[in-house]
Amino acid sequence: MSVSALQRRAREARSWLFDSCFPLWADHGVNEAGLFPEALTTSLDDATVDTTRVRVQARQTYVFAEAWRMGWKRDTAARLVNAGVATLAGPALNAQGLSGRALSYTTGQLTDPAFDLYDAAFTLFALAEAARGPGPAEHALAAANGILANLDREARDRVNGGYAEALPPPAQRQQNPHMHLLEACLSLHTLQPDGGHLARADELASLFETKFTAGDQGLLGEFFAPHWSPLPGDASRIVEPGHQFEWVWLLHAYARARGEAVSASAERLYAYALTTLDVEGRAIQTAARGGAPVDASRRTWPQTEALKAHLAMLEAHRDERYAAAACRSFDILMDEYLTEDGGWIDHFGADGAILSSSMPASTGYHVVLAFAELIRVMGA
Repeated sequence: MSVSALQRRAREARSWLFDSCFPLWADHGVNEAGLFPEALTTSLDDATVDTTRVRVQARQTYVFAEAWRMGWKRDTAARLVNAGVATLAGPALNAQGLSGRALSYTTGQLTDPAFDLYDAAFTLFALAEAARGPGPAEHALAAANGILANLDREARDRVNGGYAEALPPPAQRQQNPHMHLLEACLSLHTLQPDGGHLARADELASLFETKFTAGDQGLLGEFFAPHWSPLPGDASRIVEPGHQFEWVWLLHAYARARGEAVSASAERLYAYALTTLDVEGRAIQTAARGGAPVDASRRTWPQTEALKAHLAMLEAHRDERYAAAACRSFDILMDEYLTEDGGWIDHFGADGAILSSSMPASTGYHVVLAFAELIRVMGA
């Protein structure tokens, strides 16, 4: 029964994307210059901020590439993707040929040229996803490979592994941008199987196994010392359940790309993340490694990552309990977080009070990817 119930929810997800989400963000979430704003107000106006992050341009480029592949208004979707690619492969790049951090929403010029690995990872992911469709693939992939070459030259940490999260390298390392760089590498690998992207993914997966999860209980840490050793205090004690779930999904995607069994770490992270859910099944922001809530507020994105993890486990094991868990996460999203007009309430307090006053555009990547996975896994 749970699988058939999940199939109905997959059809509901497609309807919400086509009838509400894609139209809202195509009509209200882009300006005449083809730039995507940081957020929309609840009255569907651009939030009054004259800068927009490069990662937002990348994430929204992905959203409309996914819309195009699903068959939603392909002329409109292609126009928005092409505008995003033009930005990411042009004015969003700094003098080093790396992604900067922020653009003027009015002029489209780079206002913060500082390199950030997180922005670079999403730029690479968006260019790969645009190349998958609607393309043209050659331009997007050439831009992605140019950024990768510059990334290797300027930011690769050849001693400790991974990449500098910023330049000059910061005193504290982070797993999160490396996670998204792995995601980008897998997307690029589907298009260029002989492009060396899987070898880079292997290096990042090795960092995950040997450094990111080297702390207590083998859970995913967030912040590390320069040599990837654990930091003292809360920096190592506190973890993010949403990222535990996100890696579960990513490890399954990596295993498919390698044609190998899924890492045992996926089961461990999944089992732990389940223990941190609240009584209704919602994912919280942070928890101690023992499972006790630290920040019990709830944002949209961890709910989507829980859904993706349940789907990955369902696809791997075909067990009804994972379908039931996916149904529960989907219902939480639809009933509490997503709005009928295609937006979202992004942040609730632990007491259920609404903490967000606008709809961050960056959240769309999480929602659309989770729903795309639901539709894919359920064949809807």
